[in-house]
Amino acid sequence: MTFLSKSNLLFVLCCLCFNLVVAVDTIRSSQSIKDTDSNYIISNGSTFKLGFFSPVNSTNRYLGIWYNRISVFTIVWVANREKPLNDYSRVLTISKDGNLVVLNGQKEILWSSNVTNSVINPSAQLLDSGNLVLRDNTTRTTIWEGFQFPTNTMLPKMKISANARTGKKVQLTSWKSPSDPSIGSFSSGFDPLSIGLPQSFIWKDHSPYWRSGQWNGRIFIGVPNMYSAIGDGYSIEIDEEGTFSLSFSYVTESLIHLVQNSNGNMEQRSWDDKKKDWVVVLKALQSECDFYGKCGAFGSCNSQSWPICSCLGGFGPRNTDKWNRGNWSSGCVRRTPL
Repeated sequence: MTFLSKSNLLFVLCCLCFNLVVAVDTIRSSQSIKDTDSNYIISNGSTFKLGFFSPVNSTNRYLGIWYNRISVFTIVWVANREKPLNDYSRVLTISKDGNLVVLNGQKEILWSSNVTNSVINPSAQLLDSGNLVLRDNTTRTTIWEGFQFPTNTMLPKMKISANARTGKKVQLTSWKSPSDPSIGSFSSGFDPLSIGLPQSFIWKDHSPYWRSGQWNGRIFIGVPNMYSAIGDGYSIEIDEEGTFSLSFSYVTESLIHLVQNSNGNMEQRSWDDKKKDWVVVLKALQSECDFYGKCGAFGSCNSQSWPICSCLGGFGPRNTDKWNRGNWSSGCVRRTPL
């Protein structure tokens, strides 16, 4: 006869009392995650955790994924970002049709993976990449994944993409504020209409805010310090359907990410274990001249001079009054018409 130690007995009792108290990485159709401190799942390598959280200075509750083994609480994905929970009976489970769903106390669906075809034998797994995947266990196929629906963070092996023919795209969208993960004013990704010469954009309220310049096979030419800062980590590929996708990957890749801030900037951050904090290794907007169209048509920008905008040779301000007041967006026109 085998006897359990006191610690092992306590472990078994905990497993019987709660669905997912133990740090397993998978939810099956008979299981759920309730909003308690001990109810969550952890990826197999313990890199990421999925559960309910509240942003800083907020009492709203959201289902999210965050880094598990670092001291700075850092969210990388949010499910119900447009429909926060504010009652005490929130739960993540798998519905009868096989979808992942977040329910409130009235059993109303506030978020769903929204897979149209019913799945008889589903399970959801949190991978060590930070990707949440919903699978059909009968066919072993992935039918939905969180990497296809990112929020404001791009993780290694995630793909930001666009297809010029279909217009379909996967992009990042900022939080409204550090206390509100709902969709903010800024988004970033590829412009499907510029896929012939791929370049990435940041948009503010759907208007260009920043652009990277074209991809030359190693870096975006409008980010001159990109290679010195991050090396050969990024790549762009095109599939047989004409979809361009950007991804990045490093040897030690679990503690590095790209984030679209609520103030509009894009930053690549790496964890510094000595400082116990994130360090910004690259950012898109580094000076006033990085804003899209800062000096308008036929204008030139130099952040080291004042005013920072000037007209090209043979050109003058289109609107002298605005120009003199520091509004250069109207640009320049030829002094002598052709």
